[in-house]
Amino acid sequence: MVEVSEEAKKFINDLLVKNQKQGYGVKIYVAGVGCSGPQFGMAFQESKKEGDKEQKVDGFSFYYDDEAQEFLEGCTIEYVETPQGSGLIIQNPNFSGCGSCGGGCH
Repeated sequence: MVEVSEEAKKFINDLLVKNQKQGYGVKIYVAGVGCSGPQFGMAFQESKKEGDKEQKVDGFSFYYDDEAQEFLEGCTIEYVETPQGSGLIIQNPNFSGCGSCGGGCH
């Protein structure tokens, strides 16, 4: 199961309200895998679909398939604010970068 910070829960619940998606959840999917680990995508999803795992969180659910679940194990979803903007990030302790691509990965 993925951990979710309190700030991330509040952000997602606020986002669902702002987008008139109360009752929806958030689908987490693997958008690609690079040398620094998986890249995740997120999208609103109305309900659990066939093959989805469901993780209920305060006020909504996360949905993900077996592939995403494998990569999400031990991860934490956090809300961050930076000079470049704000949003959700998935902190993945299982991937810290790579040593074989000449330092081009972060």
